[in-house]
Amino acid sequence: MIEIELSREAPWPDQDWTALATTAARAAVARTPFGDLLDTAALVEISVRLTSDDEVHTLNRQYRGKDKPTNVLSFPMVQPDLIETVSQNTDDGELLLGDIVLAHGVCVREATERGVTVEAHATHLIVHGTLHLLGYDHLIDDEGDAMEAIERDALADLGIADPYAIRED
Repeated sequence: MIEIELSREAPWPDQDWTALATTAARAAVARTPFGDLLDTAALVEISVRLTSDDEVHTLNRQYRGKDKPTNVLSFPMVQPDLIETVSQNTDDGELLLGDIVLAHGVCVREATERGVTVEAHATHLIVHGTLHLLGYDHLIDDEGDAMEAIERDALADLGIADPYAIRED
């Protein structure tokens, strides 16, 4: 079972972000070889923090050496090759997959540029972040293509258009 522990800071509006994050994370997991995590007896927890550009800027500088805000950061807690083993052998039946952090201003700007709702873009970013927690990356072209394909499929399952079909000039 996937459970989202969500924290929300201003300026994110008050709405049911937990349901959105749960739906996004479940769609992402379902499209990977880790799909059995959706039905495991263990509690699979993902922490999602909706916060300001300033906080994400600080985290991005501290952990990635990049002195600017970004749309989403992911902090995996388990090595991908150990996820299945850990989920089956947890002492307390709980697996903390990791943390996902979204920057409000960046998310809003990107949604506006792409002509989509903030909710649709946040869903995409949570799908993207969840895939990072599962060990997917996009630093190498082949890996990036595979990750994008999973994102497209997961978002299509949720009725959200392909975010990669919209290219910036």
